[in-house]
Amino acid sequence: MPEIKILTETDLRRIVHLDLEAIDCIESAFKTLAGGQVVMPPILSMAIPDFNGEVDVKTAYVPGIESFAIKMSPGFFDNPKLGLPSTSGLMILFSARTGMVEALLLDNGYLTDIRTAAAGAVAARHLARADAKRACIIGAGSQGKLQLQALALVRPISAATIWDRNGGAAAEAARDLSEKLGFTVTAGTAAPGSDDELAASVGAADIIVTTTPSPSPVLKSGWLRPGQHVTAMGSDQPHKNELEPACLAKAALYVPDRRAQTERLGELHHALEAGIIAPDRQFPELGEIAAGTRQGRPSDDAITICDLTGTGVQDTAIATFARRRAAAAEIGADFTT
Repeated sequence: MPEIKILTETDLRRIVHLDLEAIDCIESAFKTLAGGQVVMPPILSMAIPDFNGEVDVKTAYVPGIESFAIKMSPGFFDNPKLGLPSTSGLMILFSARTGMVEALLLDNGYLTDIRTAAAGAVAARHLARADAKRACIIGAGSQGKLQLQALALVRPISAATIWDRNGGAAAEAARDLSEKLGFTVTAGTAAPGSDDELAASVGAADIIVTTTPSPSPVLKSGWLRPGQHVTAMGSDQPHKNELEPACLAKAALYVPDRRAQTERLGELHHALEAGIIAPDRQFPELGEIAAGTRQGRPSDDAITICDLTGTGVQDTAIATFARRRAAAAEIGADFTT
């Protein structure tokens, strides 16, 4: 009978880290997606409004990869009040040849966090100025912290500010990141009705990353200046909206991870709804730019925006990456059906 590899979150944290190899793995997945042979169905999404929650299911078959992953990813955004993380979940790996279950990855959302941060690094690698040194992160949760770490791997970041409505969370994140990254990270409290300091922080940054589940914009178009890059990665549901729609009109280049997703779930959805972007306007996807088939940043003075809604191809890529590392390290439990 076939054996199933079982990997816990502890196992996965030992072998999969946010490093250049993980970033390259996700970049390769985006390039393959741009080739047109990937089978990636629409996201299955279920809202649980009574508890400020949602569950997403993502998957993709990628030619050339021996397995495919199906990921179940809950997000319950009141969980921190209960002392629980906002996200959890697991991935299941199946053989692309036989459909048999090969591995159960009980990652509690860890692999999703890594592949999402890696996607932010891919966006910065291809869209931010090569000399980008200062970052502004909006959202001090686990993804906000990982996004700054990812930026530091692909751009010469030497200073950053991290903002959150919870001033204590921002201060703690700033302390931890300053120690980990070796440069000064300051904290700001993004409280409703007091935008001046956040606007100044955004204006001083070369790269801005939004990492919140906000239903209303946390980044305004008037704060942006020439030469900046913005990565928006929190809007992955129709009701979420981190960027003021006018930001997309102000950008010289808007780049979705997948156009079919961002027009339903991401920042593009809101710009289309507001009539700021024409429905027939075409945009290069991130994988096309990474593959070199479409142009990236047009000039040092351009404003660029990348809209990340999360793709199933990233999940298959990171899950198979984790399984290979587990095999090399000889860790995990084997279960015979």
